[in-house]
Amino acid sequence: MEIKASDVKALREKTGAGMMDCKKALTEANGDFAAAEKLLREWGMAGVEKRAGRATNEGRIFVAQNGQELALIELACETDFVARNDDFIKAGTKLAEAALASKATSSNEQLEAIVKDIASLIKENITLKRVAYFSAAADENLHAYLHGEGRIGVVVKVKANDAAAFSNEKVNAFVHDLALHVAAFNPMFLDESRVPEAWLAEQKEIFAKQVELDEKMKNKPANVIDGILKGKIRKLLAEVCLVDQGFVRDEKITVAAALAQVAKETSFSLSISDYYFAKVGQN
Repeated sequence: MEIKASDVKALREKTGAGMMDCKKALTEANGDFAAAEKLLREWGMAGVEKRAGRATNEGRIFVAQNGQELALIELACETDFVARNDDFIKAGTKLAEAALASKATSSNEQLEAIVKDIASLIKENITLKRVAYFSAAADENLHAYLHGEGRIGVVVKVKANDAAAFSNEKVNAFVHDLALHVAAFNPMFLDESRVPEAWLAEQKEIFAKQVELDEKMKNKPANVIDGILKGKIRKLLAEVCLVDQGFVRDEKITVAAALAQVAKETSFSLSISDYYFAKVGQN
C-alpha cells in the first residue's frame, strides 16, 4: 500500500526515529500508525515519545479551591499573547470558580457562555479544553500547583492518619514539593498497583522482541535472558511510577522514601492517594 509522506513525518515527530525507518515500519504495519510505532520500539529505533506536548495549542490552566473541593480548567486560545491578556486571565479565573461551584467534570451551558463572551471580546478562537473536579475526605488534603504562567497544572491528594498533619509545616512543604515533582516528571502511574495489565504485557512483549533481535543475546541461557527481561521491567516501573522515582529535591532517594522520612519526622502516617497532571495543549 502507498505510505503517505505526512504519516512518515508524523511518526518521526512522535518517535524521533529516522525517516526511512519510519517509512519501513509503516510499510510493514500496512499503514497502521500504532503498530508502526510499536515496531520502531521493538527495533530500538524510537526515541522518547514527544507525545501531545508538541501540540501548537496555546492557553492557560486555572484552579479554584474551596477547602476539600477543587476545580481545574484549561482555557485554550490561538496565541501565547492572548494567554497573557488580562481579560483572558479574568475569564479563566471566572470559569474555574464556576466549574467549582457546579462541581463540573465537563463543559456545560454556563461555562460555554463565559467562553463565548471572552471570545467575542478578544476576537480569537477560544475553547474550554479541560474541566476536572476533585474532592477530598476529612483525612485527606488537596494541593494545587501552577507552573510557567499556568502552562502546567498539578493537583496532589495526600492522606494522613490525623487531619492535624496538614497544619504541619514539614508535611505541607513535602506536599508542595510532591506537586513540583509531578510537574517536573509527569509520572505515568502512582505505583505498580495502578499499572494496567495490558500496558505491562505490551512492554514485556517489546523487551522480549528487543532481546530476540540482539545478536549478543543469541547464545545466552534461558534463565539469563529471563533475568535480563525482569530487570528491564523493574527499571521501567521505577521510571514511570511516581513513588519509585528519584525525588525532585533529592534524586538519591525515591518519592516513597522521602514520604516515609517526613512521616517519621512528624509522627504522622502519610500516603499519596492520587495526583493529576495537566499541560496546555496536551490531552
